[in-house]
Amino acid sequence: MSTVYGASAARDRQGWFFGLTGPQLFLVVGSAIPAWLAMAVGEWKALFGLLPLWGVSSALICIPVRGWSAAQWIGVLVRHLVARALGWSRWQSRAAVGDVDDPREADLPGVLAGVRIHDGPPFSGQLTRPALIQDRSARTWAATARITHPGVGMSDTLDRRLMGSGLAELVEAASAAGQISLIALQVRTVPDDGTRRAAWVRQHARVTEPELSAEIHHQLDAAISGAAVRTEAFVTVVVREDTIARDARRAGRGVTGRARILHGLLAEVEARLVGVIGCTEVAWLGAADLATVIRTGFEPGDAAALADASLQRDRDGVATGVATGVPVAAAGPTTASTSLRSYRHGEWLSVSTSILLPRNGAVLGALARALVPSEMGERRAITVFYRPVGQRSADRSTGRAEMSAAMAAEMRHKVGRVERARDRRASDQVRETDEKLAAGRSLVRVSSVLSVTVPASWGSQDYGRRLDATVRLCGFSPLPLDGAHDAAFAAATIPLGIGVPRQRRDR
Repeated sequence: MSTVYGASAARDRQGWFFGLTGPQLFLVVGSAIPAWLAMAVGEWKALFGLLPLWGVSSALICIPVRGWSAAQWIGVLVRHLVARALGWSRWQSRAAVGDVDDPREADLPGVLAGVRIHDGPPFSGQLTRPALIQDRSARTWAATARITHPGVGMSDTLDRRLMGSGLAELVEAASAAGQISLIALQVRTVPDDGTRRAAWVRQHARVTEPELSAEIHHQLDAAISGAAVRTEAFVTVVVREDTIARDARRAGRGVTGRARILHGLLAEVEARLVGVIGCTEVAWLGAADLATVIRTGFEPGDAAALADASLQRDRDGVATGVATGVPVAAAGPTTASTSLRSYRHGEWLSVSTSILLPRNGAVLGALARALVPSEMGERRAITVFYRPVGQRSADRSTGRAEMSAAMAAEMRHKVGRVERARDRRASDQVRETDEKLAAGRSLVRVSSVLSVTVPASWGSQDYGRRLDATVRLCGFSPLPLDGAHDAAFAAATIPLGIGVPRQRRDR
């Protein structure tokens, strides 16, 4: 029997009254005021006309359509039309018009506009200088590492169980420390362009190779060139400014003080990644490496040229002087524009979707199929966000959920409604969560975003449908993020730990 993860997951916020949130309940009751007034004054003809209107307004407020209620969809559409009319949905980089004052200053669109990338001090005992990612709008600091992991495809149940336990320990340690506000794990897959293999073949090919061997290698190259997939993974650790500000003043103030606080947390995260989780390498990215990663996120077509330049830089161990990488100011796209159902960045289009965890949980690695591109030239990326919840907030949230579940059960008993299996499961999950908190475990909010990127000339909607179909085949439920594809792309593809709101709004 396979190990299943997430089977005890539950909604982080339960509705107060039959699943309705407070604002929804207030609006439903408020929309009934005209009908109550008509009843109070005895206007029965007006009452019969107002009751259907009250039912329609309640449906618009309460019934979700692709994640949002109809009233919210109307608000999204109005904001989108206003943004297009005022030009807020279009963006152009400063590099495109030759207006770059400082090549070290980031110039990114949308939710990434408030990002600043600083060169941090050297990591303790190493020569690497992890870049510090400052989000001035959210008041956070972060660092990103490129990780190497053998994957879970060939792992047995015991290994997967150990990896899952290691990941749980990592998140619980972050929750116990109280300084890490977010851990983001990102995986990006692209069809392998063959640049690295071609360079290896050029260096190791022999003129004395037998003709039959050369023919076999040629046929293998032709066979695997369209099926090979290259994967890169990142982890981003985010802390809040208000959490580390006091300690940073004692550690040296400014970027240096915050880097010293962050380095201690990064060392702890790195130790757990190379431990039970099984990562073979964790390399914290400097500003130049981070700029390259951002560039290949917005412009996947540049990956081959950047990889080739990196290979040509030290040909046969001799420096050739070939320029590599991109400046931080040019890491973003040249232009970007947002539409209701896609996001265009440069000559590429992206469609993003959120993934809802199934009620019965999922096996570790179940989403691997969703990361496989369906066609040469397509790129997919997924980011899973783990947001530790403080002990006090977890107790308060679980207490409200228990009270809501008990009140809902009592109401169902009063009105004679039979308790369904779904209702019993929701109540059991709340009690199970409370038991785990009492035993010293931590509460973590988990969210994930999956994005597909294709050339702009291909038409993104077809590939968006393929992405949703693949997610369903993996046993998950996709939720297209229409109206927010720009922020969703940044969350899924750009490893800066930015793109999802810190708090969820009530529906």
